[in-house]
Amino acid sequence: MKVVEIKDKAQKKAFLELPVGLYKSEKNWIRPLDTDIEGIFDKEVNKYFRHGEAIRWLLYSDDNKVIGRIAAFIDNKTAKSSEYKTGGCGFFECIDDQAAANFLFDTAKSWLMERGMEAMEGPINFGERLNWWGLLVEGFYEPVYGMPYHLAYYKPLFENYGFKEYYQQYTFHRFVKGDLPPIYQEKADRLARDPAYLFKHMEKNRLEKYAEDFRTVYNKAWTKHAGVREMPKAQAMAMMNQLKPILDEEIVWFAYYNEEPIGFFIMIPELNQIFKHLNGKLKGKWDIIAKLKFLYHKHTGTCKKMFGVVFGVVPEFQGRGLEGAIVKAASLVVQPMTRYTEFEMNWVGNFNPKMIKVAEAVGGKVRKIHITYKYIFDQTKPFYPMKVIE
Repeated sequence: MKVVEIKDKAQKKAFLELPVGLYKSEKNWIRPLDTDIEGIFDKEVNKYFRHGEAIRWLLYSDDNKVIGRIAAFIDNKTAKSSEYKTGGCGFFECIDDQAAANFLFDTAKSWLMERGMEAMEGPINFGERLNWWGLLVEGFYEPVYGMPYHLAYYKPLFENYGFKEYYQQYTFHRFVKGDLPPIYQEKADRLARDPAYLFKHMEKNRLEKYAEDFRTVYNKAWTKHAGVREMPKAQAMAMMNQLKPILDEEIVWFAYYNEEPIGFFIMIPELNQIFKHLNGKLKGKWDIIAKLKFLYHKHTGTCKKMFGVVFGVVPEFQGRGLEGAIVKAASLVVQPMTRYTEFEMNWVGNFNPKMIKVAEAVGGKVRKIHITYKYIFDQTKPFYPMKVIE
C-alpha cells in the first residue's frame, strides 16, 4: 500500500468517486454535492484557511487501486482549547481492512504531530460543527444535508486503532402528525391562553424585520456563552438572504411577549430529499440539468421532511415550556398540510442536557447517533471526555 497527497484534478476526482463504489449497496446513502466537499479544501472558499491548514490523501493498494482516503487539518483558533493541542481528521472512507485504515490514521497522525499537535478528533470537518461531524454508528437512515452517512464497519476500524469516544451526537426525529408529550402539551396550552404571547410564522416580504427579531433573540440567548460574539445586523440579514431561496415561511416560527421577540424555531425543507436526485452534481457542465432537476423536485412535493436548523429562547423565558408552545402553534398550520410528514433536528451533543430536554419537549426521539472520537498520541496520558455544559 502507498499513500499519496492529493494535488491534481484526477486525484480530486478519485477522492470524490471512492465512496460511490463503497456505498453502492447502501440504499440510504446520499451522495454529497461535489462542490460542497471540494469547497472545504479550497482556500478561496473556506474561511478556516485564514487560521488553519488542511491536507488530504488517497490510499492505493499494491495493484494501484484507490482503497481509502482521509484528510487532516488544524484550526489554530481551537487547537489549544482542550487538555491537549488537538487537530482533526475527517472525510475518512476505506475498504473493510484494519491495516488499510491504520495506514490512513497513521498518515494523519504523523502530519499533525509534525505541527505540534498532541491529539486528533475525528471524523470531523475543517469548518463548522454543523456539517460533516461525527461517525454514524446507529440509525442508518438517509442523512440530512451536510451530515455524514457511514458504513457500519467503520466503528471498529476507529476503535481498534485506539480512538476513544469523546462525545455522542443525537439526531432527534418526530413525525408531523401527533401531539406533544403530555407534560409539555400542558405547558404549551397554558402559555397559549395568555394573550401577552403571540406565535406567528415569518413572512418573506418582511425579511428584514424577522432578521432583526432573530438577531435580538440570538444575542440574548447565546452571547452569555464563552466565545460567542454578538451578531451584528448585517450578519443576521446576510444569513436570512442566504436561506431565502429555500425558505418555506410557514415552517419558520417566532414567539413574542408583549410584541417583543422572545424565541424562534427555524425549520427548512430537508435539502437532501432533493439533492439525492442529483448524484452529487450541481455545477460545472451539469449545471443546467442539475438546476432543472432541483427546481422540479422543489416544486413537485419531493421533499416530505423538514429540518430543524436552530431553536432559540431568551434566558428569562427558558424553562417555561415556550419551546413546546412554539411547536404547538406551528402544528396548527403545518399538520393540516400534506407536503411535510416528518422532521429531524440539528444534532445535539450528549454534553448538552438542556438542548436534549428542548428536543424532547417538542416530541423528538433519538433516531441517529454519531460519535466524535479522540485519539491521544501519547497513549500513556489520560483521556478526558467532553465536559457537560452546566
